[in-house]
This record gives sequence, structure tokens and C-alpha cells, in this order.
Amino acid sequence: MGLLDRIEKNKVVDTEETKEKVQIIDEFFELKNRIHSYVISEINKQEQKDIPDEVIRKIITQAVEENGSGVGKSERQKIQSDVYNDIMGYGPLEELLQDPEVTEIMVNGPNRVFVEKKGKIQLTPLRFRNEEHVMNVIDRIVSMIGRHIDEASPMVDARLKDGSRVNAIIPPISLVGPVLTIRKFSKKPITAAQLIEWGSITPKMISFLDACVRGKLNIIVSGGTGSGKTTLLNVLSAFIPVDERIVTIEDAAELQLHQVHLITLESRPANLEGSGQINIRALVKNALRMRPDRIIVGEVRSGEALDMLQAMNTGHDGSLTTTHANSPRDTVSRLETMVMMAGMELPQKAIREQICSAVNIIVQQSRLPDGSRKVVKITEITGMEGDVVSMQDIFVYETNGDRDNFGKFKGDFRATGIKPRCLEKIIGNGVAVTNEWFR
Repeated sequence: MGLLDRIEKNKVVDTEETKEKVQIIDEFFELKNRIHSYVISEINKQEQKDIPDEVIRKIITQAVEENGSGVGKSERQKIQSDVYNDIMGYGPLEELLQDPEVTEIMVNGPNRVFVEKKGKIQLTPLRFRNEEHVMNVIDRIVSMIGRHIDEASPMVDARLKDGSRVNAIIPPISLVGPVLTIRKFSKKPITAAQLIEWGSITPKMISFLDACVRGKLNIIVSGGTGSGKTTLLNVLSAFIPVDERIVTIEDAAELQLHQVHLITLESRPANLEGSGQINIRALVKNALRMRPDRIIVGEVRSGEALDMLQAMNTGHDGSLTTTHANSPRDTVSRLETMVMMAGMELPQKAIREQICSAVNIIVQQSRLPDGSRKVVKITEITGMEGDVVSMQDIFVYETNGDRDNFGKFKGDFRATGIKPRCLEKIIGNGVAVTNEWFR
């Protein structure tokens, strides 16, 4: 069989399999729709505006008993729960939000709900009644933090109460109906010990990063989408001493820090009139006036990179941020590009000198094809050689692509044997180091 034949065969198989999966629906879907309509009409008959929770549950229970006479007890309880979630919660998403194994939820219109489990994406049998049902859930989420979404402003970033990241995009921009993506955050912040247990990093590497954070090195966590950058940033932020003043800056507040002296800032989009926007760059500039010991930016993706580098160069050592990049060398190139986006006509060499004097360590995070997330490189920026930024790898993850019996990649973390130049600064800030880390 030729390559084109295999491609055609796979295309057909995937299409048929997808159709078959989409047809797996909730057997009580129509019954729940009838009960939902009845409950809404009963609620609308109530004279009071704020109806107590127990009254709503009572109406739902009564409706299920009247309409679901041929349904078993456990199924009736499930229907009651689903209808309640539709009216008071996030509808079909509630059970996915409660499932600790689900790390990402992707709603592609009302009939296709995908989830990510253990790094793999799979289709679920859940579905919404119609596009309006999806829109109601999106409105419920974004209105909680004062955001809005409509045809004039069809894209929005938001967050849930637990810090989970939410992105929504609706028609006319989306041609498949309302699209909702939720990146879930663990109820309990992920710890360094868990990263070691999962094989994402080694004890020596985490000990070195701990020393880097406490030793006030400026660190950038880079990686692709969904590679675990924010999770690692959370872990690194936990190493910051409790007596330091920390300012965090994010588009949607996700970081879960537990230090006492913490100020959390969140950007704001423009209002319906197109005014009132406060972007990340404005917040970084303002943070410099707030006497921070550390500035943590959730992600730099534009002109704020210049202000972040300025902060790192002007006494705010120990600052942390993340950015999208495929390698440490790409991170430097992206920083150059983002500084140019600030509108400052700086020579390329001057930008590179700023990066070299500001950034000490780049931590490269990656999601492998088997779904696992690993720190694949810890790289030090050592200075300039002519017009080129000089870098050296301290730790690397190596794999030849082989997999074990469980489908996981076989690979090894190893120290390159190079002793970082930044150890002098770490020791100067009173943090102990050991040469054993680098052997």
C-alpha cells in the first residue's frame, strides 16, 4: 500500500470513527430537555427575584418524579443533578470540572465536547441542547469577572473561581458555533515533589532551580502551548522567601501563590465603547512604582517584554515570567522581536545586550508526543560573543524516541558537567550550592 493510499484509508477511518463517537449521546437527553423547560417555567412563575437554592431543587425533584416514572432511582438522581447544573451551574461541563483526571475541556459547538486526560485528547458523549445553551454557559463564566462577549466583541479570556483559564470565541468569528476552551487548574497547587514523581524533572534539577530563585536570578520559562509553563512557574514561585513583596501580573489570574506579601494584578480589556483597556505593559510599568522585591508576569507576548527586561536590569532581581518558544535560542529571538514590538527603534545589538544582562536562566518545558511534560533543558545565558548571545546548557533531557510497554518515551535527564557562571551570584545572596548537582 502506497503512502497516498494509507493517507486516504486513515482519513476514512477517522471520519467514520468520529461520526460513531458523536452519535454516542445521553439516553435521557430529551427527558432532561423537557424537565429543564418545565423547571424554567415554574421558576418564572415565582414572585420573588432571588429564589432560594432549596426551592429550585424541590421544583426539579418534583419535575423528575412526574416525568421520569419509568426511570431507575440512580438515573433520576443523575437527571436531577444535570438539570440543576444546567440552571445554576455550567451545564454538562460540571462533571468534567469535578473530574480530577480531566486537565483540559474543549467545546467545539454544542455537539462535540473533547477533554484531555493524561496528555491525550478524547471525545466525550456529553453535548449541549443547542448553541444558545453553550452561549448561556459562556455568559455565566465571563460575567462573573466583569467581562462580556457578543458579536461586536466575539473573543474573551476569563477564569473560573479556582483559577482555571477560560477562552471563548463565538460566531461570526467561529464557523462551528460557540467554542469554549478551559485549561483546568488543580485544586491543590502542584508541588516540586509531584513533578519529580511524574518524571518531569529530577531532584538535582529542582534543587538547582530552588537555589536560582532564592539566589535572585531572573528566570524565563519557555515552551509550547500546553507544555506546563504556568504550572512550573507556580512551582518556582513557591520557592520565593515569605518576607519578600511580590507583584504578579497576568491576563487572567491563574498563579496560586501562598506568600503573605502578595499583590495580584490582572489586565482589563476595553469596554463596549472601546475605552478603559489596561494591558500587561501598563501594569508592568505601574508595578515598578509599587516597591516590589519580585515581579512575576504570567506571560510576555508583546511590547511588555521591554519593560520586563528593564525591571530585571534595574534592581528587581529574581523576577520570573513565561513565553512561547521552542528552544532557549528561540526564546532569545522571540524576546528580540517582542522588544521591537514596543515601538522603540533600538539596534539589534543593544537589544541583545539588554537580554544578556537581564536574563540569567531559561527553563525549556516541553510536552512529548506520549502526553508527558518534561523540563528538557535548563540553559544559562553567559554573555555576548561578538553580536551573538552566548548560552550553555546546564541540564538536558535526552531520548532516542523508543517507548516502553506503556507507550511512554524512554529518556534520561543528565547534567552536562558545566558549572554555571551564575553560581557566584547565588552564593553572594546567601544561598548554599553543591557541585554534586552538576556531575
